[in-house]
Amino acid sequence: MSLAPEIDEGERSPSFRDFLRSEAAGGVVLILASGLALVVANVPGWSQGYFEALHREAGPLSVHQWINDALMAVFFLVVGLEIKREFAGGRLSSWQQRRLPVVAALAGMAVPALVFLGITWTTPGLARGWAIPAATDIAFAIGVLALLGSRAPASLKLFLTTVAIVDDMGAVAIIALAYTRHLDLLALAGAAVVLCAMFAMNRSGWRRLWPYLLLAVLLWLLVFRSGVHATVAGVLAAMAVPMGERDERDSPLHRLEHALHPWSAYLVVPIFGFANAGVALTGLDPRVLLAPLPLGVALGLFLGKQAGIFASIWLAVRAGFAGKPGGCSWRQVYGVSLLAGIGFTMSLFIGGLAFPGNEVLVDQVKIGVLGGSLLSAVAGYAVLRWGAC
Repeated sequence: MSLAPEIDEGERSPSFRDFLRSEAAGGVVLILASGLALVVANVPGWSQGYFEALHREAGPLSVHQWINDALMAVFFLVVGLEIKREFAGGRLSSWQQRRLPVVAALAGMAVPALVFLGITWTTPGLARGWAIPAATDIAFAIGVLALLGSRAPASLKLFLTTVAIVDDMGAVAIIALAYTRHLDLLALAGAAVVLCAMFAMNRSGWRRLWPYLLLAVLLWLLVFRSGVHATVAGVLAAMAVPMGERDERDSPLHRLEHALHPWSAYLVVPIFGFANAGVALTGLDPRVLLAPLPLGVALGLFLGKQAGIFASIWLAVRAGFAGKPGGCSWRQVYGVSLLAGIGFTMSLFIGGLAFPGNEVLVDQVKIGVLGGSLLSAVAGYAVLRWGAC
């Protein structure tokens, strides 16, 4: 079945247009912030101050940890709100709507992981990074699509956004399950009690936002203490925020998402990009580009993503399981599959979790993510720029 009716309707929706504009503009800001980080990290006299500032202690955490553990919880809260809205009454509310994006997203996570493991399996300790190339950066990808204007039809934008939402769900699950080193059961139990209280408030009809936000902060603290990565608390908290009836513009979920999305797109994610994209390239041995870790990440993003997503869509259409995104050629579907290889934000985030405290490996992850994402962006843009419906 073609997804064109849902796509046309979504594109006419002011909220969807606003979302695309916000993601596209946010992607441009993210690109600028990340480029600035690379410049600062490689300019003599600036680089030392840049790295020292990130490692400076600010209370119980370093500046870098505050950004990755606390500030990024806002990003994950927005991700959770978007996921809940899409599954409850949006583009993923029925099996017909979600089956192709789910299949594409799952294949687009599994194949890059296999590519990564195939390249790094001979090097001990690198297998922990298997999930790094499995994620798609929606802001970056939509930013590239925005540069194409009318050459990127609405169906492509909607399909990429929907795949990225499912991809985010998988990334959150991976962070919670694969990158939890130890568990504090008492803190975990406390987090469960707080989360149950939030759901009870929801069921009782409580619609004021401030109690949910206060409990969300407490939930973050307990999840942080529990050993599960604290940003997962953002997604869990989002699940408890009342949504109201479908398309209800004054629902607590809609109001919170509307209020937080600009802050996430224009402040939180760019700050994360600035703090995590900086890698010193001065004196870098070019041979490091062919080292197993950066090569596995780069090829996982560039080759694994396009192969997994495009092949799964082609097979699903050929088998009659789902229809091709409405109004698009196979060349454009391939172009979007390439853009899904822009992993950036989530890939950098998972890289830090996979190799905590190992700056050499984390820098190699950054090189691989930057290389794979850049290749995917340029190739995807080129294919879509000269592709026709």
